Amino acid sequence: MNKVKRFQNILATLLLLIGAFYIGNYYGQKGYEIQIKKNAPLVKIQNRDQFADEVDFALFWQVWEQVRARHLERPFDPQKMVYGAISGMVDSLGDPYTSFLDPTQNEVVMSAINGEYQGIGAELGIRENQLIVVAPLDGSPAKVAGVMSGDKILEIEGENTIGISLTEAVSKIRGDAGTISTLTLQRGTAEPFEVKITRGKITISSVTWEDKGNGIAYIRISRFGSETNKEWNQAVSEINLKMADLDAVVLDVRGNPGGYMDSAIHIASEFLKSNTVVMHQEDALGESFEYKDTRTGSFERLPKIFVMIDGGSASASEILAAGLKENLGDLVTMVGDKSFGKGTIQDARDFKDGSGLHLSVGKWLTPKKNWVHDIGIEPDVKVELTLEDFTEGRDPQLDKVLELAKE
Repeated sequence: MNKVKRFQNILATLLLLIGAFYIGNYYGQKGYEIQIKKNAPLVKIQNRDQFADEVDFALFWQVWEQVRARHLERPFDPQKMVYGAISGMVDSLGDPYTSFLDPTQNEVVMSAINGEYQGIGAELGIRENQLIVVAPLDGSPAKVAGVMSGDKILEIEGENTIGISLTEAVSKIRGDAGTISTLTLQRGTAEPFEVKITRGKITISSVTWEDKGNGIAYIRISRFGSETNKEWNQAVSEINLKMADLDAVVLDVRGNPGGYMDSAIHIASEFLKSNTVVMHQEDALGESFEYKDTRTGSFERLPKIFVMIDGGSASASEILAAGLKENLGDLVTMVGDKSFGKGTIQDARDFKDGSGLHLSVGKWLTPKKNWVHDIGIEPDVKVELTLEDFTEGRDPQLDKVLELAKE
């Protein structure tokens, strides 16, 4: 009898353990909580009835099942639905610089940063909910067609751009070389006009230089990509070898939409003393990090440095310009027009399927902890470049820089 009773006790205990395991497993799969501390809101994610401060995924799966089971058009791509859902989630943040890219879009964007892609060759942005051209790239079909920094893009292939995301806009404008992209643009308050641009295969060096005479080296930086540091080092080596009497350097970052922050710091280091703060980064919790010059540059003793900026100079271009100006003061003269004003930093993550996430993770501040976001940087010497100048091949901004450098 004792053996029977002991067996019953063991059996009951086993049943309780098994029951506890399945109950725990069930609730572990059905609901979980994510708690974000340090002033961030509490978010509960669970698949049950919705209460205050909770996110219920049950509705998502209900809609998914309705679409899967009842949608008229067959077949449809479930993976495309997943990408669309993620894009919608990311776009709901309302941040034009945070975006999810499917594998095709991600490949196009990364190729563009590295200077190799097919399209019209223009960096896009959103300002006051309006899609605009931040900058046409050097040698690109867009620049040849007369597209300018600041142009509003009202329509793409006849479709209105109101409410469009950057990812959507890039997808619509990019395409195979030889095909046509039709855009409706507006310049300032003038009447809108249509421009047809033949897409091309674009491969552009990010750093080029030219001896302008009188001891002036002109260096053009069109973007900050994966090869920029190497191209910069090569340009500096050639300048030091070929220009024995170097008196001034002109850095032209007009129309440079940015790119890798580390490249901006690398180039700034060429002019600064080691251990100089080039910029600060501030994260969502308000914590600040310093980025310093960690190498000995070739141009520390230069008497004159000129930085050319305009409305297409954004992000890393502004980091470079502000880092030099606030550290070197009157040794640096900025010439041109007010810069774009992009003061946020994006972290780019690639996933195993080839997709990617560009997420705003912080804001960058100048060495004196100024934030230029939506404000831009004002030049010391303001010189406008008109449409007439552009169409007739004149460059009064560069003319002014060379005039100042010779004085």
